[in-house]
Amino acid sequence: MTTNLFDRRKARTRFRIVKNAGGRPRLSVFRSGRHIYAQVIDDRAGATVAAASSNEKEARGAKTWNVEAAVSVGRKIAERALAQGIKQVVFDRGGYIYHGRIKALADAAREGGLEF
Repeated sequence: MTTNLFDRRKARTRFRIVKNAGGRPRLSVFRSGRHIYAQVIDDRAGATVAAASSNEKEARGAKTWNVEAAVSVGRKIAERALAQGIKQVVFDRGGYIYHGRIKALADAAREGGLEF
């Protein structure tokens, strides 16, 4: 079985997050070429509590793959998580480097009221 470096980084990150989460839900981020997606996942229940993406019709901007789109997704996920009563999360960047769109989403979620 061959795994690429991205999958190894993702597995290493998830292992550390689950080990040190302390029961808090995780804010997981997926980045594709055109969109960025975020979910707040409760690992104890195995369920997604809140989700947001740049692929949603009501808030789709001109470009869905840039930093501005990531900022809007960060604000949306923070708003939806707070509506569900979740204030503290653990940030799961997956195998992505904390830079660019990932960092913009995280900063916008912090400004929106999430603590991590």
